[in-house]
Order: sequence, then structure tokens, then C-alpha cells
Amino acid sequence: MTHGQSSSAETVAAIIDGKAVAAEITVKVAVETGRLIASGGRAPGLAVVLVGDDAASQVYVGAKGRKASELGFHSVQHTLPLDTSEAEVLAIVETLNKDPAIHGILVQLPLPRHIDTSKVIEAIDPAKDVDGFHPINVGRLAIGERDRALVSCTPAGCLLLVKRVLGEDLAGKDALVIGRSNIVGKPMAQLLLQESCTVTVAHSRSRNLPELARRADIIVAAVGRPEMVRGDWVKPGAVVIDVGMNRIAAPERGAGKTRLVGDVAYAEAAQSAAAITPVPGGVGPMTIAMLMANTLVAACRAAGRAEPKF
Repeated sequence: MTHGQSSSAETVAAIIDGKAVAAEITVKVAVETGRLIASGGRAPGLAVVLVGDDAASQVYVGAKGRKASELGFHSVQHTLPLDTSEAEVLAIVETLNKDPAIHGILVQLPLPRHIDTSKVIEAIDPAKDVDGFHPINVGRLAIGERDRALVSCTPAGCLLLVKRVLGEDLAGKDALVIGRSNIVGKPMAQLLLQESCTVTVAHSRSRNLPELARRADIIVAAVGRPEMVRGDWVKPGAVVIDVGMNRIAAPERGAGKTRLVGDVAYAEAAQSAAAITPVPGGVGPMTIAMLMANTLVAACRAAGRAEPKF
């Protein structure tokens, strides 16, 4: 849920607490996992494949593995050296595809340059593609068959946060998605379309972006530019979802120090918005929560059981 006004006199928007919503989702995943196992089903199995020694990727993978174990999942991690060949990665994916104890396969991106990312994603069984990146899952979402797809985790989490503020019925709302990535922007637009929103997809080369934003009831910023969306872009009463995670210099904290900011100028936007996600603590926690939800859904489908709705 959102919580009330900040103690800052400047901030008037309700803060959308992604940590709290993510915690609710993971509790539901844990309960439903217990039910699945108690009824004779397999524990949901999540396999993560990490190639190389990228520090950020190691942190993400560690967090995902810990969360899976906490929820009673069967958790497997393949950590491979940077020089692992594409053929070796594809062979591991194929082994996991055939393993009935594994319901979700996540290959941590970015992959090293010598490995074709598209080839690896397309090698994953779409029924185990808990990142929602496989062309079959993308296609099912695009043609309105969300119930047969596994949906990309970050946009799925963003939609849940929007609904926490505006309720289940988003029909007729004017939504602006800033960013057209395959991971966030495009699936976000598809999800909002299926909620009967009027959706505009904008990006770094769009003209009159401030004017487009000022019409929007819902703004999802996922463009990767620090504080690009200014306060005067935000229509009074709009809901602002900031997917950005940018590290910028913070000399006020000392020489060489940095701080995290989103794609939205938070303090400015909070003066107009009805509700806004903070960075950090907004969208980020939702991504891992929805990954766990997708893994449980995949396990239920594999067992022929009714899947929980999130």
C-alpha cells in the first residue's frame, strides 16, 4: 500500500512502498508453495545461471537464491567463468530444460560479449522462462494471452503498484511509458493496454515529451536517464512509477561519493503526483518478488494445479 505524506514539507505525494507490497507477495508465495508441497506437488525449482564475475550480477543472483531458499523453493545456481563458451551455456540450459525438478530458469544478464544473448534466451523452455523474455512469452503477452504467458517481472510488479493506488479498474486511464526496452518498456505498454488504458510509448527521441507527460494519469519512467522527468511534466494527481536506477555524483557526501536516483526528479514530481515510487525502495523489491511468483506459477502449471493470481 501507499503510506502517508512524508515529513518533508516539500513532498505531498503518497509514497508507494514497494518493499511492503513485495513482502506481501512473497508471503503469499510462501503460503501457496506450502500448499503445493502439502498436496503432493514438487517444491518450485529455480535455477540461476551466472557467467562471469560482474559484481552487480553477483549481488542480484545472491539475493534471488536467498529469497528462493527462504520460500521453500529448490534453488540451484550455476556460476561459470567469464570464458565459458556459448555452447557450454546452451548445454546447461538444455539440461535444466529436461530436469523435472526445475520450473524456472534464469540466465543473469548481461552475458559476456562472446555469447549471443538472444540465442540463449530462445534456448530456454518457454514454460520455464521466469524472466518472461522468450519470444513465445513476449508474443503471448502481445496477443492478449497473458494467462498462458510468463510475464517480465519488473513491468508485472509496476502494474501491481499502479493498482495499489488506482484500484483494479484502470480502463480509460491515459498512460505514458517512457522507454522502449524489451525488458520493461514494451511489456509495460502491453500490460497497460490489456487493462484498457490509452497507452503512449515514448523514448529518448520522442518530440514534445513534457507535453505527452502532462496528459498522463499514469507515468512509468524506464529510460535510464537520471532525473529526466521533471516536476512540471507531472499532471496533478498522476501516479508516477520510477523504474530508473542511476548512480550519480554526490559531492555533498564527500569526495568521490555517489547516490542513487531514478529517472524522475523525485522531490519535484512529488509536489504534483498523487503517488510516486521512491528510488530505492519502490520498483526494485517488486522485481524479485514477481520472479518468485513466476516460478511458483510455472511449478503449478507443470503439476497441473490451479495457479495463484498476483
